[in-house]
Amino acid sequence: MEYIYAGMLLHKAGKEVTVDAVKKVLEAAGVKVDEGRVKALVAALDGVDIEAAIKEAAMAAPVAAPVASAVAPAEAKKEEKKEEEKKDSAAGLGALFG
Repeated sequence: MEYIYAGMLLHKAGKEVTVDAVKKVLEAAGVKVDEGRVKALVAALDGVDIEAAIKEAAMAAPVAAPVASAVAPAEAKKEEKKEEEKKDSAAGLGALFG
């Protein structure tokens, strides 16, 4: 992930995303640089409109948010059921010692 961040940082700073530039950013951050990964990143970004890719990713992100909120009520119902079961079982045990 830090390799992608290095590429994005260079792009945001208006610098060209090259092997040497990415290596310098990673080294400055204290990351042990893997030459193969740096070369693969630079090759993958060759000819890519990074701004368009960022905008496209930003447009896709809001779609995931409603899914996360839909899961939360289901989890809340499970917790309510567990609490009710605990109360019921506690009442049952109380009846034994009555």
